[in-house]
Amino acid sequence: MARVTVEDCVLKVPNRFDLVMLAARRARDIHSGATLTVDRDNDKNPVVALREIADTTIDLQQINNALIQGLQKHVEVDEPEEDTAFGVIEGEFEGIAEKAAAASADEEGEALEAEPEAETGDEEEVTDVFDMGDVEPSEGEE
Repeated sequence: MARVTVEDCVLKVPNRFDLVMLAARRARDIHSGATLTVDRDNDKNPVVALREIADTTIDLQQINNALIQGLQKHVEVDEPEEDTAFGVIEGEFEGIAEKAAAASADEEGEALEAEPEAETGDEEEVTDVFDMGDVEPSEGEE
């Protein structure tokens, strides 16, 4: 299948682990819609990626950089630190506590208005069975 292609690629990338990682990255790129630099010839994406590496029609350094970027968990951004940044941040957050307190007070007021008021006045009197005590059965109930 791709034995000849792998043997050709080992000449370009001596470390087989690096070769597998580069070919896998390129195969994913091809699957995502990257343009092919060689004819497909009814081959699957990994074989096309290996053929591209063997023919050196792609930039291996660019694929290596993309591979490293894809595997990084945390990318550190170089930003100049300025002492005035703290003043700007403090100015942005000024009055947040008051706004939060006002918002929570408004929410509580809306919740109180939404509760239905208890009806007073025209309520039926419900007799509790346990409060009835000993009741003599009437003549027809015996």
